[in-house]
Amino acid sequence: MKIAVLAAGTSTERDVSVSTSRNVCASLRRNGHKANMIDAFFGTDVYKDTDAFFEDDSDLEALSSQMLEKTKDVPAEIRRRKAAGEGFFGPSVIEVCRAADIVFIGLHGANGEDGKVQGAFDLLGIRYTGTDSLSSAISMNKDYTKKILRASGVRMPDGITLHRADDRQDTIAHFPVPCVVKPACGGSSVGVTIVKERGELEKALAAAFALEDTVLVEQFISGREFSTGVLAGKAMPVVQIEAAPGGYNYENKYKAGGAIETCPAPVDQQTTEKLQKAAEDACRACGVTPIGRVDEILSDDGLVYCLEINTLPGMTETSLVPKEAKAMGMSYDDLTEKMIELSLAKYRD
Repeated sequence: MKIAVLAAGTSTERDVSVSTSRNVCASLRRNGHKANMIDAFFGTDVYKDTDAFFEDDSDLEALSSQMLEKTKDVPAEIRRRKAAGEGFFGPSVIEVCRAADIVFIGLHGANGEDGKVQGAFDLLGIRYTGTDSLSSAISMNKDYTKKILRASGVRMPDGITLHRADDRQDTIAHFPVPCVVKPACGGSSVGVTIVKERGELEKALAAAFALEDTVLVEQFISGREFSTGVLAGKAMPVVQIEAAPGGYNYENKYKAGGAIETCPAPVDQQTTEKLQKAAEDACRACGVTPIGRVDEILSDDGLVYCLEINTLPGMTETSLVPKEAKAMGMSYDDLTEKMIELSLAKYRD
């Protein structure tokens, strides 16, 4: 098949997306597909036609380096396009994606994981991997996710939602600490702060509001961290995450040794099943299919709390879903092929 791997984008997770997309594209080539990467935002002007794009066995390391080099240019280019009335997609992106048998969406974060790209592709008749635009939009927004999951009986931490225009003084004065402050739509723990003392709360809110207009303040759940992938509606093996000093932040997530991730998780069968059921219930409630990943906390008193749903799980060298797949006897190449197979099935139903 001809597969375009849509990479990079404009979010704070752009560089992680490049790593995901490079790994995925290499895997798809090993599986016999005509696959190539394209930067969703900057596009490409080096091919005479779409056939040339798919026939090019490009050097993925060099292509990734070019995309990473352009990361510094994203803010200025966003401003330029806004002033010029230009859109998100770069040169040749739509043409390439239309010519593909399917687009593997390797984007993470805003303008990729939030349903906007999926909605555009739906209107254009472009087939893509992952869940649909509505479930993407719901899952990306932690406020909306919480409303739906709690109404569906899925346990989540208590908390409040704040908007930029809100008076935050009452929150700063009275919200119980320790607590967690996080942007509503961010990913990869960017902008997330665990507030241990009340004097840190105002600074944490300012850091989160520097990224987004909507912020969540939630109770801190003391316990163990886990993550559970859900493939075709069925939970994968559970991963236990033990964070390195500094917490499970952006840096520790994507560097070797940044966290101890054990899969299958060292918990008893009953606990495993509780974590897996909560992940399945969360994805089902928000309509996430064919693949998702749910971050969870097992509290000190044995309760499972869902934290968020990732609709485009990372596929880097340190990502969790490939580790879960390996634990169930599925290689990385088997996993990417399964994701293609399940995604194409959506269009045959």
